[in-house]
Amino acid sequence: MRKNLKPFGLLLFFLLLASAPLLAQETEEAQQTPLTESRAKLFMLSLIVGGAVITLTASVGAVCQAKAVSSACEGISRNPASGPVIRLLVIFGLVLIETLVIYALLVTIIILMMKWGQYA
Repeated sequence: MRKNLKPFGLLLFFLLLASAPLLAQETEEAQQTPLTESRAKLFMLSLIVGGAVITLTASVGAVCQAKAVSSACEGISRNPASGPVIRLLVIFGLVLIETLVIYALLVTIIILMMKWGQYA
């Protein structure tokens, strides 16, 4: 458990570090109505959520890919005759893992490109 705590702590630290400028922004109350202020808060929240989604999925995808390749190398080293079958299954698994990360990227792009002023 302790081994997994350090990367998670670093991820949380960099996520908070990346979101700090968004949280520090202030809106001018004289020029904005309460509706535009809520839109600005919603937009800032969408930026944080979008960044968190893509960060978590990319890091989890990378860990899963590393584990899959490591297990495949172990399997091939134990039984070299089954190398082509293991290689085919690993490539198929890596494609599926990468597809999930690409889906998360698309969801993040949709979150970031939504026009929040029309829906708030």
